[in-house]
Amino acid sequence: MKRINNIYEQVFSIDNILLADRIARRGKAKQTGVIEFDKNYDQNIADLYKELAGNTYKTSPYRYRVIQERKERQIAILPYRDRIVHHAVMNVLEPVFVSMFTADTYSCIKGRGVHKASYALRDALKNVNDTTYCLQLDIRKFYPSVDNEILKSLLRKKIKDKEMLSLLDGIIDSSEGLPIGNYLSQYLSNFYLTYMDHHIKEVLGIRYYFRYADDMIILHADKSYLHYVHQEISSYLSSRLKLSLKPNRGPFPVSLGIDFGGYEHYHTHTLLRKIIKKAFARAIKSKKSKASIASYLGWAKHCNSKNLIKKLLNEKL
Repeated sequence: MKRINNIYEQVFSIDNILLADRIARRGKAKQTGVIEFDKNYDQNIADLYKELAGNTYKTSPYRYRVIQERKERQIAILPYRDRIVHHAVMNVLEPVFVSMFTADTYSCIKGRGVHKASYALRDALKNVNDTTYCLQLDIRKFYPSVDNEILKSLLRKKIKDKEMLSLLDGIIDSSEGLPIGNYLSQYLSNFYLTYMDHHIKEVLGIRYYFRYADDMIILHADKSYLHYVHQEISSYLSSRLKLSLKPNRGPFPVSLGIDFGGYEHYHTHTLLRKIIKKAFARAIKSKKSKASIASYLGWAKHCNSKNLIKKLLNEKL
């Protein structure tokens, strides 16, 4: 694999920093951090340029906030200036990373996403005879378990530019593991698993494989073969990436339904995930905003939920 070099100057070019600022502030212009940054905008941009050009940039201290979604998660938040740096880095590195990703990974990649992952799985399930069983795997505490030294060594397999690597090393070492909520963490997490993706596709020869973040789906006609694949992936994660899988029920018949990407997938149809369906019903019952209900409708329209939508909207009336 050819290593890339001489890319760091692209990161700290003033045009790239200004572009990164424009991207970072989209939809966030009223946030306190952006407002404070803008009070001395020209100087703050100049300072970022000097720090990056002079290799003196250091990641600011994080602050943390706990949010409750499906489960409790601790989100890491950086000052706005650091978010500009992350976007400046990704303006240069995103095409490099994406070129390495297999076609089977869908999170945080432009033109893919959760719905494309769901539709790809549905297309695979049309081949009923070869997709009798499903192996669904999930990595235990993935983001905080990413090993900093392994991540840096993997980056060196693709990047040769010492200044670029020095900047990435500093960002990576600013936290143990990958901080949830960081823009750069999304891409680094995908990159951390991309060699595993290639191993699964090219060494194990898996045809039906789908990964969204650390949630993996593998389909096959042979249940015993999926047990073997499970052991191989577990061994790869443990020996090469210092990661472990969550306990799972092992390969199961697709007829039981595959919970993936917000939907329950079957050979013949796809339904809204039960927890989303319940939240949708609560949103209508409690007369939440039109935007909130429209969001749930958007999800429901991507699956076989015409009867559900009709029932819930009729109840509202």
